[in-house]
Parts: sequence; structure tokens; C-alpha cells
Amino acid sequence: MFTLLKQEGAARRGQFETVHGTIQTPVFMNVGTSAAIKGGVSSLDLKNELKTQVELCNTYHLHVRPGDDVIYKMGGLHKFMNWDKPILTDSGGFQVFSLAKLRKIKEEGVYFNSHVDGRRIFMGPEESMQIQSHLASTIAMAFDECVENPAEHSYSKASCERTARWLERCVAEQQRLNGLEDTINRHQMLFGINQGCTYEDIRIEHMKRIREMEYCSGFAIGGLAVGEPTEVMYNIIEKVEPFMPKDKPRYLMGVGTPTNIIEAVYRGVDFFDCVMPSRNARHGTLFT
Repeated sequence: MFTLLKQEGAARRGQFETVHGTIQTPVFMNVGTSAAIKGGVSSLDLKNELKTQVELCNTYHLHVRPGDDVIYKMGGLHKFMNWDKPILTDSGGFQVFSLAKLRKIKEEGVYFNSHVDGRRIFMGPEESMQIQSHLASTIAMAFDECVENPAEHSYSKASCERTARWLERCVAEQQRLNGLEDTINRHQMLFGINQGCTYEDIRIEHMKRIREMEYCSGFAIGGLAVGEPTEVMYNIIEKVEPFMPKDKPRYLMGVGTPTNIIEAVYRGVDFFDCVMPSRNARHGTLFT
């Protein structure tokens, strides 16, 4: 699925073949949180004018409103948002992090309250995969815990061990769902997520563990760009990258600025996303 076309140092140029088209990497994914870019940039604008390759949508927000069951009945996200190119859906794990005051994390998953109406919601690996299967995205992200920086070493290590167990459950559930006749996208792929805060030893140990799950079509580095110094983020990428499979895409979640992207490409990253470019544009600032 992923072909490495050229490498210079750690920087990579590749292409990733999916059921919804081929992605040329490095690639920046526009973030349409609720299946649209806020501010009036339509799917046709993204495709024809901006030449967007991949759009990212948010599992948690779409589950809360309008409901993944509604999107499923409409034929999945591609029909819902009039988009025929690849879509990546995040797992809802970051929203668990950002809704920290409303959550309770257990081995089976996370209990939290909706930011819209306060209703009690449970989401675990199986639920995340089921929602993303309803959305019928091209790439689904594994359910994980994004730990706040700074965090205690012991908590970060225990969290990573749980995230690895959750990944095993995500793999099993996606395999089951992709085998069902009424699944819209039976070729949906799964990316695992590396966590470990800013602890090099935990990051490397976690990456070594999750890369053994060969079912995963790619791997992400999560839990960065959440307040730590930029130099720390670059250092973690450099430490983790040698342990990431060479024949699968690498995705740095939630990054970022033009400078961050160039620096991360230099360090071997292929996929990026961030709300910041469209958020800034809505308030009158453009990158050229």
C-alpha cells in the first residue's frame, strides 16, 4: 500500500494507495472536524481549487452530532460531505484528553459527558471502531489515551501499556467489522498511535510493541504539540523514527505550522494535520 519513492537523510517521498485514491506524501490533511471546513470552504473548493488530497474528520464530534448512525444511513462520510478522496477519522482519544474535567478512564474504555448536552457517553476501542466503520472513512485511528504533558513517568508508562492493549482490541474489532456484508467500506485501514509523553524510553518501548501489530497500515506519533517546547517535540520524533516501520506511513498528529511541517519532514514524517491554518484564515490570517 505504501511505496517509498525517494529518501534523503530521514526525509521521505512516497505514495500511499487506498480504496479512495492514491495519496502523495508528504501530505497535509485539512481538518473538517464535523465533516466540513468552518468558514465556507466547500468540498469542491478543497478538491478543485486547493488540491486537497485527504480530509480529516472527528469521530467524537460526528458521533455526538449529527450521529454516526445518521451518516451511515446516508451512505457514509464520502456521500455525506460530497467528497470522493481519502478521509482519515481520528479515534476520539484526543477529545477524551481535551474533555479531562468530564472523563473517567478505565480499562474497558472512557466514560465522559457530551460537551453539547451533558449526556453520559462511553467509548472504548470497540465503540470507536464501530463509529468509524459507520463513518466509512478510508483510514481509522486506533483508540488511545493522549496524556497531558507533563505527566508522571509511572502514569505515562501505565497509560501506554493500556493504549497498546486497546490497539489489540481495535485490530480485532476492525477485522470483524470489515468482514460484515453491511459495512460500507470493507477496506477501511487502521493506524496505531505511539504515546509516551516526553519520555524517550517509554516512547521507544511503546513503538517497539505496537509495530509488531502488522495488521496496522501506518503508525502515528500522538500526544505532541500539546504545550511542550518545539525542540522537545523534534527530539521525540528523532528518537522514535528509527523504530517506526520503513514500509508504512508515519503521521505526526496535530502538527502544524509551516516550520513544524518542514522540520518534521526532515525527520522522517509523512502525514500531518492541524486546525490552525483554517482557524487562522477564518480570522483573517493566511500562510503564503
